[in-house]
Amino acid sequence: MTKISRIAVVDDDGSVRDALTGLVRSLGMEAIGFLSADDFVARAGYEQVDCIVTDVQMPGMSGVELLEFLRKEQRAIPVIVVTAYPSPAARERALAAGAIHFMSKPFNGNEMVRCIEQALAAP
Repeated sequence: MTKISRIAVVDDDGSVRDALTGLVRSLGMEAIGFLSADDFVARAGYEQVDCIVTDVQMPGMSGVELLEFLRKEQRAIPVIVVTAYPSPAARERALAAGAIHFMSKPFNGNEMVRCIEQALAAP
């Protein structure tokens, strides 16, 4: 039996979260949406997913702080970080914290699919 990949989408913007969960489901994967990184952590979302797509700027814990939390908890889950406010400093911080990809909003759906597939194939 083939395991269905579970992707967490952590974004406070409902339209982005809905679009990403729809994209993930169109690939035959399961998508779980979270309103914030705090919600994701409180619900122990990291125990149930194979990959995370997270926004950087959200109320409460940021996407980069989520990465830092996962590293501290020794959770080796691939994380794709997206932001509407890209900067070299934000990119560097996200990658240093362990992000496997850093993307700017709006992003190309095909590029997101490629990033998710790469993240799931990562050792």
